[in-house]
Amino acid sequence: MPSDERTGLTVHELFLLWAARRTGILEALLSTAGTPAAVAAATDVAEPSAERVVRALARIGFLERVGDEYEPTNRALGLLAKRDVRSIGPIPHELDRLDELVELPETLETGVAPERHDEWGANALGAHYATDEATVRASVTAAVRALPDARSVVDLSGGSGVYAREFAARGLDATLVTSPATAERLGRVHGDRVRIHADVPATLDSGFDVAFLGDALSAMGPAAARATCSVAADLLGDDGAVVATDVFADGDDVAAVTAEVRGLAADHGGAHAPEAVRDWLIDAGLADVRVSAIPGTDRGAAMGTLDT
Repeated sequence: MPSDERTGLTVHELFLLWAARRTGILEALLSTAGTPAAVAAATDVAEPSAERVVRALARIGFLERVGDEYEPTNRALGLLAKRDVRSIGPIPHELDRLDELVELPETLETGVAPERHDEWGANALGAHYATDEATVRASVTAAVRALPDARSVVDLSGGSGVYAREFAARGLDATLVTSPATAERLGRVHGDRVRIHADVPATLDSGFDVAFLGDALSAMGPAAARATCSVAADLLGDDGAVVATDVFADGDDVAAVTAEVRGLAADHGGAHAPEAVRDWLIDAGLADVRVSAIPGTDRGAAMGTLDT
């Protein structure tokens, strides 16, 4: 069975981790329990089953045998440490996504997604920080080509700031808009390379050459996505451009289906149709609006320039 590119785990291995977390096995192993017997004593899992789970977790590299006990490996670090987004990786967030997917039938019936746990935000940031470097570079390249003379960029809904950091690496003055809670979690991750604006976009002065939306629209419903395109346009200076790179609903692409299912499970977001995104940008006052594929990725780039 092929492995997921982001996690390096097969579906069965990911479900094993998910079940271990759901039953408390992971918490026990990452805190005090070092043997299957100790795991069974700390959970409602029978010792024979606990032993099989522990052995399986060791086989896929999350535990190692040290003497008579098992200890977490470096691969398990993201399941344990949450203070530094650079150490979390994509796996904890994939487990969170599984939580939502398992509850999808009830969410479809009630229209209410399951409540998210306290570490959901940190896990999402860790997964975003672990975005494939090739995807980040290709997305930023698409934005830079939209306005080759750009000197400044504002990254709206920029998550961990990996896109803003890439813009900065290319010499642009990069500003990341985020919440106070996210800014606190990021700390000094990006040093002085990226300016962090921990407030709503409306409190920023306009005049940016590029307003960038990376993986942002697919996390929103249509109304919020439309409003965000308008906010992005309001932050531009003369002849500026809005660029949104994301997974769009174009055909039966696997990435688009995945984004749509995750949007259903979260009760918001999904893969928006390119035609809809184009309309939102036009309604925001942008001209020369176009949507094109980003080579080598599963994403597209929607862009338009300010019609002054």
